[in-house]
Amino acid sequence: MRTDDVPVRTVGVEEELLVVDPSGVPVPLGPEALAVASRRGEGETPAEHDRSGEGEGTGGSPGHLVPELMQQQLELGTRVCSDLAEVTAELRHWRGRADAAARAVGARVAALASSPVSVEPVTTPGERYELMAATFGLTALEQLTCGCHVHVSVADDEEGVAVLDRIRVWLPVLTALTVNSPFWLGRDSGYASFRSQAWNRWPSSGATERFGDAAAYHRVVADLVATETIVDAGMVSVDARLSQTWPTVEVRIADVCLRVEDAVTHAGLVRALVETAAREWRDGVPAPAVRADVLRVAAWRAGRSGTAGDLLHPLTGRPAPAADVVGALLGHVGPALRDAGDGERVADGVAAVLARGTGAELQRRVFGETGDLSAVVRAAVELTAAGPPGG
Repeated sequence: MRTDDVPVRTVGVEEELLVVDPSGVPVPLGPEALAVASRRGEGETPAEHDRSGEGEGTGGSPGHLVPELMQQQLELGTRVCSDLAEVTAELRHWRGRADAAARAVGARVAALASSPVSVEPVTTPGERYELMAATFGLTALEQLTCGCHVHVSVADDEEGVAVLDRIRVWLPVLTALTVNSPFWLGRDSGYASFRSQAWNRWPSSGATERFGDAAAYHRVVADLVATETIVDAGMVSVDARLSQTWPTVEVRIADVCLRVEDAVTHAGLVRALVETAAREWRDGVPAPAVRADVLRVAAWRAGRSGTAGDLLHPLTGRPAPAADVVGALLGHVGPALRDAGDGERVADGVAAVLARGTGAELQRRVFGETGDLSAVVRAAVELTAAGPPGG
């Protein structure tokens, strides 16, 4: 259990999932599945979501299912959680509800960050998504990718921006631990996370420079919107940002994880990074002076090989074995993990990823054994819906 005199930040998780048919091909049945969920009081239809705007559900609302950019997707969001056991239960619950809604229309859901098999993405109806498709062409029309977004509570925007300035150097390590998109529309991409490559086609994505304070952060967002290049502030799709709706920092750099337990490990690391950064800010520790150029290279390397190759070490800017860099991350956030009662849970989760491999490695292993990309999707469907290990 956590130390009683240390307040623990709340956390919420959003996951994007593929909707696939029994053969493993993504199918544009997300809106139909969400209509089923809406009738059950579990989600919004595309029309309802378009009217409500680009909300962020994990900051202060109950769990939910909502549409995503493509009809071959849907998104789940947990309720606000205080501990990782709650996150685990919420993710299992909402993955189950998403799968039940998909089953009702003859499909399933798969926690894959890209489609292994060839598919023609279909844009979800709605003014915002249709404007994005018209504005960004193939960048939007090919964006059938699924990420995992983690919200962690902060006291206010000043603390939130101080956190953003200090966690940025560690975010590529989170990418490496969550890579789950080696295949891209029918072929091996050569990357462990090709989602990260596809996502960075957006004009307002990727690593940021240090902001310094909340006023500077909000000026940057306003300046980006004022360019009339992006559709709205919701398209400021950087690796980590302040929520527009809730008092949270939102970390967006991860692929959706195949296994619930890996998503929970990721959430625990994000919360610990946020807490560690806030403590450094309060103690007067300056944010690391690392340029965004270097962080983009670090993120590229993380997406290229995941934990199977060298990563750039955040403290040196030089390549080092992935296990050493991950170990440095655990050391960096160790006190925050222990104070939250997450030390053993997260350390065991990280060790499991390093021992058995990431989602990308599992996908390639299944393909190597079967020669069938549809088999990769079917294996992902079973892991997405799986209950507790050994259960």
